[in-house]
Amino acid sequence: MILALGGGLVVVALGGFGFIYFVLFPTSSPKPFSLSTSRVAVPVSSSTELAGRWTVAAGSVAGYRVREKLAFLPAESDAVGRTSAITGAAALAVSGSTVTVKAASFSVDVTKLKSNETMRDQHIRTLGIQSATYPTATFVLSSPVTFPAGALSGKVFDTSVTGVFRIHGTSKTETVRVQTRLSSAELAAVGSLTFPWSEFNMTAPSVGGFVSVTNRATMEFDLLLKHG
Repeated sequence: MILALGGGLVVVALGGFGFIYFVLFPTSSPKPFSLSTSRVAVPVSSSTELAGRWTVAAGSVAGYRVREKLAFLPAESDAVGRTSAITGAAALAVSGSTVTVKAASFSVDVTKLKSNETMRDQHIRTLGIQSATYPTATFVLSSPVTFPAGALSGKVFDTSVTGVFRIHGTSKTETVRVQTRLSSAELAAVGSLTFPWSEFNMTAPSVGGFVSVTNRATMEFDLLLKHG
């Protein structure tokens, strides 16, 4: 009877851990951002209409993605938090059919990051990104970006973007690959930056040794800019 009772307690304990992990920290997470290649291409009729200021529009999203693990269980899942609290703009210049992003800067209010779990959102205010202390993350383009010749076709293309990311009060110059689509009505850009927590003077969160994350984090963004 004692052995049976002990075995039952083990099953109940494991069931409790499973409930906490799969209910409070579900394994189903939003997929990484990407630009749909199935969307009908809208060519730019005249490159001259692209010059000027392009500002962040509704539909823009930025956030984080980290691998998360509950103690005693082998499963890992992506913890994802996102926000639409983004401001900023880019300046485009045109020479013939050549389009260049001369300058760009964006700011994200990380205090507005939301995931599928309220407890996680509360913890990151004082752990990891420590949004209560460092409420904004920013990006400033450090060198112009010239779009490839096919950019005016309206199709998705890849380009490299170099700039200064300021996260957790720490600034680092990084180069990221960005998926981009350009039309006369909008400029869409999707990308991500994966880095060790220590690169931005952060420590990987751990909640009482019960929930921990791996030693790398990803910042991801899906920007939509409108002309004017």
